[in-house]
Amino acid sequence: MRLLRRTFFKTITAATSLWVAASLAAVPAHAAEKITIFAAASMKNALDAINAEWAKESGNDATVSYAASSALAKQIEQGAPADIFISADLAWMDYVADKKLIEAESRSNLLGNRIVLVAPADKAKPVDIKKGFDLAGLVGDGHLAMGAVDSVPAGKYGKAALEKLGIWSSIEQKVAGAESVRAALLLVSRGEAPYGIVYQTDAAADPGVKIVGTFPEDSHPPIIYPVAILSEAKSPAAKSYLDFLKSEKAAPFFEKQGFTVLK
Repeated sequence: MRLLRRTFFKTITAATSLWVAASLAAVPAHAAEKITIFAAASMKNALDAINAEWAKESGNDATVSYAASSALAKQIEQGAPADIFISADLAWMDYVADKKLIEAESRSNLLGNRIVLVAPADKAKPVDIKKGFDLAGLVGDGHLAMGAVDSVPAGKYGKAALEKLGIWSSIEQKVAGAESVRAALLLVSRGEAPYGIVYQTDAAADPGVKIVGTFPEDSHPPIIYPVAILSEAKSPAAKSYLDFLKSEKAAPFFEKQGFTVLK
C-alpha cells in the first residue's frame, strides 16, 4: 500500500513539473511593446518595410497613422495618443514643438526628398522644367494635382517652386488641392488629372505614374523630414525605435524609395 501511494505521488509530482515547465515555455521572455507612429503619407512604403524589419528584430509591434503632416500635427495638438512624429517639413514639427508637445532633445532631421512632375504612365512625355515653362498649356482643360498648398508640405513646396519659376499665377486656377500628397498621386495614377506635383518617393511607389520632370532644388526650400518623440509618449520602446530609424539597418529601406538619408 505504501509503495502504491509513493508511486502515485511521484506520478503526480512529475506531471505537475511537466505542466509548469510547459507553461513557462509558452510565456515569452518579455511582453511585446507596442508603439504608435504618426508619419507623413509619403513615407508609407519605406516605413512599412522598416517596421516589418524592426518587428522581426525586436519582437515589438509598430502601428502607423499616415496622413498629411498638417493633419497629424493638429491631431497631436488635440491629444491623439502617439509616441513618434515624423513630419514632411520643418514647419509642422516646429508647430508641435512650440506647443511643448515633443521631447526637444529627441528631435533630429531624418530624411531629404525632391519634388517632381508626374503624368499617367501611359501618357508620360518629358517636360523641361525651367523658368516660365508653359505648365498651364500642358494641363489644358484638366487639373494639376498637388497637396493643398496652404497646409500639405508637398503642396507648399510645389507652390513655392511654381512661384519661383514665375508660373503660379497662370496655373493657380487649375490646381486640384488634395488632402495629402498620396491623394494627389492617386488622381494622376487614375487618370483623373493629366499632371501632378509629388515627391519623387511617391512616384517610385506607384507604377501608374512616371516622372516627366524634376523641379530644381533651388526653386523651393530644402525638403527635410524631422522626427521626434512626443512628450506624451507612453511606449518604453520609443527610444529604441527612434534609434533603429536612424541606424544603418533602416537606411537602405529609405534609399530604395528615393529618400536621402541625412546624417
